[in-house]
Amino acid sequence: MFPLELHELEERIGYRFRNAALLRTALTHSSFANENMSGRLGCNERLEFLGDSVLSLTVCNYLYRTYPELPEGRLTVLRKNLVCQRALAEYAASLELGSFLLLGKGEAKDGREKPKLLEDAFEALLGAIYLDAGDLEIVGAFLLPFIKRELGKMERELQPLEDYKTLLQQYVQQTPGEELRYELVSEEGPDNAKIFSVRVLVNSNCFGAGKGSSKKEAEQNAAREALKLYLPK
Repeated sequence: MFPLELHELEERIGYRFRNAALLRTALTHSSFANENMSGRLGCNERLEFLGDSVLSLTVCNYLYRTYPELPEGRLTVLRKNLVCQRALAEYAASLELGSFLLLGKGEAKDGREKPKLLEDAFEALLGAIYLDAGDLEIVGAFLLPFIKRELGKMERELQPLEDYKTLLQQYVQQTPGEELRYELVSEEGPDNAKIFSVRVLVNSNCFGAGKGSSKKEAEQNAAREALKLYLPK
């Protein structure tokens, strides 16, 4: 029934299921279930629901213990990037998870590489491993190598904390629809010793102001002031 033998996937994930039905369900998309046995065949949606929480708890626990110096806001940014659809789809693709899925006729044409489908299947797989093993440490043994590789890429790309503009942008982006911009308020002094005044706006609200000998410096100082509204006291 499955496109590939399931023991091949078990070898790739480094875990052998005691209850193989859980693995089969994790790999069964609703489109296949709906086309077979009038939907009586279980699909992976419930396991996806469980796996989403297992994923979040495992990642949060790892970040909390690994980065004791980071405030809640920066931990939130890291978690968001580690469990976003792009990242989960990449984790799934590295396992060639799409090749093992049971899909309906329509989805089977081009669905095996769809990011949303891969994301859901990866979360369902996490839920299945957790139910079968009953142990978050076993889930972590499978999941954390993906998380650590992704963190490695992110840490190389992260700006230093003194880059207040980049850090502020990360916080603002957590709320969809928020617009961040900087507005020059004034320039004072002679050309060889100008002082620039800038304010930072989120939507139309002023979140901070700063001064500097260049617009760039003034913007950094304004962003530093704005961050006080986001960072924990």
